[in-house]
Amino acid sequence: MKKRLSVILPALNEAENIHPLIDAIKDALQDVHEIIVVDDDSPDGTAGIVENMIKTGKYPFLKLEVRQESHGLTNSIKRGIELASGDAIGWMDCDFSMPPKYLPVLLSLINAGHDVAVGSRFVLGGNWIGEKTDPANTPLAVALSRLMNLFTQICLDHRFKDYTSGFVVARKEIFDRIELKGDYGEYFIDFIYRVLKLNYRVVEIPYVWASRRGGYSKTGSSLGDYCKRGWKYIATTIRLLISWQNE
Repeated sequence: MKKRLSVILPALNEAENIHPLIDAIKDALQDVHEIIVVDDDSPDGTAGIVENMIKTGKYPFLKLEVRQESHGLTNSIKRGIELASGDAIGWMDCDFSMPPKYLPVLLSLINAGHDVAVGSRFVLGGNWIGEKTDPANTPLAVALSRLMNLFTQICLDHRFKDYTSGFVVARKEIFDRIELKGDYGEYFIDFIYRVLKLNYRVVEIPYVWASRRGGYSKTGSSLGDYCKRGWKYIATTIRLLISWQNE
């Protein structure tokens, strides 16, 4: 039986992207069960755009949650999981860096028997494209991301390649056992490693990461920004390594 997919879109100041992204997801999926926009009270009017889309009646699958407190990427995804009614749950960035055309492929792998399907930039066929002026797509950003993932593979589980992906579809029941932990991208390192340790069936597919279409990057734009994020990733990796060795 085919899974009903709930797509979670954690949003902060994505007014330029949110409407076309929802349309792109609708076009990519033949039967859209649910799209949940979890907005961190964006001052740029992101929530208002989604509200107007819902009012048209043309998007019966679209839901909106505006969060006034406990902001942050991980908390937004967790809230989306709580609201989701689908058998499978997926999430992605709202800036088109994760193209919606890959969602049907990820969902098909869940329908084929996998528990977690992840879009990966580091398996054969995965890559980066886009403008070099995009802060998240500069040679520095790409090099640091590759080094971070190599470090995590060596420390944790070399079978998995893209520990900072954040582009995923998973069976809903997994989240009855695993709660997302972390501030930003480190939540995905924690999630994937625990999924692997619990022997869930995990698969990575290549995808091509694209430049943000509009708005600004939440990751940062300088070496200092990358180092702040990177230290959290390293600390999470070391914590997981120590915790599993002690069990």
